[in-house]
Amino acid sequence: MSRTLIIVGLCLVAVGLLWPWVGRIGLGRLPGDIVIERENFRLYVPITTGILISVVVSAILWLINR
Repeated sequence: MSRTLIIVGLCLVAVGLLWPWVGRIGLGRLPGDIVIERENFRLYVPITTGILISVVVSAILWLINR
């Protein structure tokens, strides 16, 4: 279990470091992502991006554990 948590943590750090480049390909601005912009306020809820990442990670983990 601890090895899995370390790997997941390292993957999250890698995604965080690569996020500027990932944003260039459109991930994070998909249809279904909610953005509310007001004066001095911005709310971003990446629903579609979260679902897409969840499906990809689930498929990868399923293939690894198979």
